[in-house]
Amino acid sequence: MKKFARIIGTGSYLPPKVVTNHDLEKTLDTNDEWIVARTGISERRIVEEEGTCDLAVEASNNALEMAGIDANELDLIILATTTPDKIFPATATMLQNQIGAICPAFDLQAVCAGFVFAMTTAQQYIENGGAKKVLVVGSETMSRLVDQNDRSTAILFGDGAGAIVLSADDETGILHSKICSDGRYLSSLQVSNNRINELGFIQMSGNEVFKIAVNRLSNLAETTLQECDMTTEDLTWMVPHQANIRIITAVAKRIKLPMEKVVLTLDKHGNTSAASIPLALDVAVRDGRIKKGDKLMLEGIGGGFSWGGLLVEY
Repeated sequence: MKKFARIIGTGSYLPPKVVTNHDLEKTLDTNDEWIVARTGISERRIVEEEGTCDLAVEASNNALEMAGIDANELDLIILATTTPDKIFPATATMLQNQIGAICPAFDLQAVCAGFVFAMTTAQQYIENGGAKKVLVVGSETMSRLVDQNDRSTAILFGDGAGAIVLSADDETGILHSKICSDGRYLSSLQVSNNRINELGFIQMSGNEVFKIAVNRLSNLAETTLQECDMTTEDLTWMVPHQANIRIITAVAKRIKLPMEKVVLTLDKHGNTSAASIPLALDVAVRDGRIKKGDKLMLEGIGGGFSWGGLLVEY
């Protein structure tokens, strides 16, 4: 009998420091009205002393508590991050140690699409019988990679973590997954290594990123629905990567999905890269919007370009 990878717990964590648009006005040639109009973001959370693993621990413990399981019951941990605490070992092994798990653990890097890539990987382990319970985490300290004098990126990114516990299920769970990459657009969104142990800052061609993101995510959503013999009317919610309100709105319009069916946390979180989808998912689960049996589409795209989507019955 086929096994499905079903979500049984969600969790999230945001660092306490809030940086508002009005705060940014003091150091950048910008203002709150311009930022909100261009991005949909009003504030973002920024780490001070905490690292990527610290955020992941809090989100993971919240997800495990909702799932009603102990960390030592996990068969696998996959941590999606662009901002590991160390070159090695993997931040996932640091997380494993801190939460008291005894299973294999590894990092996965696909930037803002990382969470979808990690969920798809976990799905394969569960469906193939290699694992019964998997912790999937997206945790980022993107503020480490932002040039605070660059108006085009300093307004966008925030820090945070989201976590999901997946369990083998006989009836439902992840119904469809698809991941894609196209390395021809590397220079559109990147961070370069200047020297060993020294990272550069995010470099982004905003207009090109917008066009590619809208086209790829729209096509992916339409293809996914067709392959599942569904339409947008069958979707209860879309939980997109929280990158930019204009991208999210354009994708929803193209696939004829009302914005009332889109989960948005962008205004309070900013772009938290691989953490943004599980953060938004946890918010909507805990406030009661997402209920058992709901059909969810999760989509994300990031540098590479890499993008992917999941169709899930919650």
